[in-house]
Amino acid sequence: MKRIVGIVAALAVLAVGTAGTEGALAAPAPVPQAHAGLTWGPCEKEASADDALGGAKAGGTARAEAPAPAVECAMVRVPLDHREPMGQTIKIALNRVKGSVSRDHNHLGTLLVNPGGPGASGRELTKYVAAALPPKLAARYDIVGFDPRGVGASEPALRCVDAAEFYKPPRADAVPRTKADEQLLLDRARTYAERCGNLWAWMLPHMNTENAARDIDRIRAELGERQISYLGYSYGTYLGAAYATLFPERVKRLVLDSSVDPKAVWYEANLAQDRSFDRRHRDFLTWAAENNKVYKLGRTVKQTSFAWYQMRSRLRERPAGGVVGPSELDDTFAVGGYTDAVWPALAQAWSRYVRKGEVEQLVNAYKQHGAREADDENGYAVYLSVQCRDAAWPLDWADWRKDMTELHRRAPFMTWPNAWYNAPCAFWSVPGGTPVKLQGSRDLPPILMVQSKGDAATPYVGSLNMRRLFPTSRMLVESGGNHGVSLAGNRCVDRALADYLTDGTLPRPGAACPALPSPRPAARMSSGLPQSHERLTEVIGR
Repeated sequence: MKRIVGIVAALAVLAVGTAGTEGALAAPAPVPQAHAGLTWGPCEKEASADDALGGAKAGGTARAEAPAPAVECAMVRVPLDHREPMGQTIKIALNRVKGSVSRDHNHLGTLLVNPGGPGASGRELTKYVAAALPPKLAARYDIVGFDPRGVGASEPALRCVDAAEFYKPPRADAVPRTKADEQLLLDRARTYAERCGNLWAWMLPHMNTENAARDIDRIRAELGERQISYLGYSYGTYLGAAYATLFPERVKRLVLDSSVDPKAVWYEANLAQDRSFDRRHRDFLTWAAENNKVYKLGRTVKQTSFAWYQMRSRLRERPAGGVVGPSELDDTFAVGGYTDAVWPALAQAWSRYVRKGEVEQLVNAYKQHGAREADDENGYAVYLSVQCRDAAWPLDWADWRKDMTELHRRAPFMTWPNAWYNAPCAFWSVPGGTPVKLQGSRDLPPILMVQSKGDAATPYVGSLNMRRLFPTSRMLVESGGNHGVSLAGNRCVDRALADYLTDGTLPRPGAACPALPSPRPAARMSSGLPQSHERLTEVIGR
């Protein structure tokens, strides 16, 4: 699912003018439907597939093969409202790394990939997957990514506020200490919802998972494929499961990596995230204590926890470098809940600030992992548009306050930041609907699920609920806690993925893979290429 950022505090400034939204008040003119196939061409400002791994093969081995194949791009028109297929249309941006084998029995068709969110662009994932899969397997697929409706290069792309002002640090603390603090944050959440509603009244009713799944089937048809294969991470598992529910006969292979809980859409899913992120943050604090000789932040988790929350409190009164306040700190360290690859850098920045009063590494960590730009505001607008529309949310803020106050006592790391991240749903201009009732037919092919046991963003219990709905699925469990497991350097997982994508072979029942080793402590921040899982985390969004 989405990356948690202290976005509510950024609602402090809502610019009167919003770049890129001048035409948002008018709905597009109806366009006749066409099925002439896609026109592929060069992509603007696209990196090669090799660049997607930072010049490295997943697992850390440098690539020695020929240069990665070129990436090509296209646009496909889809109905704004799939109930009116001849009505208004919008555009979905695609890119493709085309397989190099001939179109015979060796060619395995299209592998459509999605990184989740909702609101994440899928076009970077195309290049990442093409570079991370075994070359002989990648050559047998056309790997296709897309920006879901409203995202990135798709047209229109939703934006509701001026991103430069929206994310300007330091922002107000997301953990309210007074009623005045809470009311200010609440007013800002309401204002964000109103801005989106005013700008995109014609589109918001159609921003839901079901329409996105129907967009996928239009993409399949325009690609000329009878069936497609699909690899989805995080929210991408929910989207893929919705597609499999609506169009089971169109699925060839289906990989669900880090599954969301289909029974908790979406308010309850966020409460579950608060608990699981707090557990994962404690894992990080435990790791820091185990490496006290390097970081000197405490010998026990009680001591490191005290040190972390004292740092957070201090930054409220005096932001580091005038930039990193408590909300910026939350944004930065939330990344550690997605991937332990960043733990050494985070711990070192924290240590230098606490032990020596140095702010440079903490500010740099924020710039690398926490700072947000225009694309992030686009992703946030789409995230809210889908989640607020998919299902009903509590409309009485007293219910939110009660839940968050109780949960914050047990899980303080994420509860209030996450609440404000989602708070515009209490004021969304379009009411929540009825989620797609996921249901796996026995006519579906075998489905591969991959899940880490300690995943914070999509907790393990949710994946069990997903598995129960799809009788042809089998889950491979990795014993670690990172979010996004396949193509992140775990050879055991990646072998199972390759076997499945090759011929549909599933791992044996009850199969499991050991986690990657815990990160080694570092005396200084790494300046080299990112580790595989850190890079995957960047690509699939957070």
